Amino acid sequence: MRRETQNLLLLLLGGALLKIALGGSYLRYVKPSLFPWLVGAGLVVVGLAAVAIVRDVRAHGAEQHEHASRSPWLLLLPVFAIFLVAPPALGSDSVTRERAAAPQAPAEPLFPDLPPGPAPLLSASELVTRAVWDDSGALRGRTVRLQGFVVHPAPGATQLARMRITCCAADAAPVKIDLAGAPQAADLPADTWIEVAARLRPGTATEANDHVPTVDVLALRTVPPPPDTYEH
Repeated sequence: MRRETQNLLLLLLGGALLKIALGGSYLRYVKPSLFPWLVGAGLVVVGLAAVAIVRDVRAHGAEQHEHASRSPWLLLLPVFAIFLVAPPALGSDSVTRERAAAPQAPAEPLFPDLPPGPAPLLSASELVTRAVWDDSGALRGRTVRLQGFVVHPAPGATQLARMRITCCAADAAPVKIDLAGAPQAADLPADTWIEVAARLRPGTATEANDHVPTVDVLALRTVPPPPDTYEH
């Protein structure tokens, strides 16, 4: 590969990292705490490319190869794809292909009190974890709000789901909640973001159903996707 191609590849790669990080689309790939590392990596790569370009310009008198192979330029295609095509965050297709994420036992035996208010907003992960491990009865008869996207795992069935990541999209696992008493949800397209006010049916999250709890929906409305679609 000619040095000009190497330098251009470095410059575009660093620029792609900065574009993803500063444009906010990095949240489709990694969790928010990795933002400084992405920016730093992009700046380092752009800096290396700039140093190499300046060095080669100063050594412009060196021999040039007029008929170098064009095949190395194919290596630039993935970088151009990052600039032109931004893949969406993982959604219902990933949920239907993967088993639900097994809820981990909390580090402390006691759960904190639920947030105050008539219908506090909980993450899908917290509701599932409490449904499996919290035997205090805090959710019994309590109305909570949940946000997630629609999944239709089978005809006539509807779930609210979120993708949970530890580091990046490569380790994403689905968190699923079965919706009962919400016939309007069956008409919503998959990946539609919704907020529901619902009550947990105790004892519905078991090992036999991959710890997927059922909630009785009291109210449902569509909402825009959040800036960060993953839970952490």
